[in-house]
Amino acid sequence: QVQLVESGGGLVQPGGSLRLSCAASGSIFSRNAMGWHRQAPGKQRELVAIITSRGTTNYADSVKGRFTISRTNAKDTVYLQMNGLKPEDTAVYYCNAHRETGGGGYYTTPFASWGQGTQVTVSS
Repeated sequence: QVQLVESGGGLVQPGGSLRLSCAASGSIFSRNAMGWHRQAPGKQRELVAIITSRGTTNYADSVKGRFTISRTNAKDTVYLQMNGLKPEDTAVYYCNAHRETGGGGYYTTPFASWGQGTQVTVSS
């Protein structure tokens, strides 16, 4: 049973920064890619950043250059450093695990149950 617990969200002004954390349990962390997803009100959940077990990263165009994903396998934790936040970044942020395909690839659809997420609100 995989459990994912997100934390670190909050209210921040435009241009501000936040660092999200996701602790994973269930012996899934080290061999899978980990992704950060977000869901804004009235919109579909979207994948914004992902990091493979080898540390390769990919980002959605909307966050590229502002967000940085990282992981600490020893702590089974993945982070999302968010800088230059914009009002359109307002959403509930979730992490999840993605199976890898080999050769650095991964499935964009995650396989674990969703956690409770953490709310990020960017507003002046």
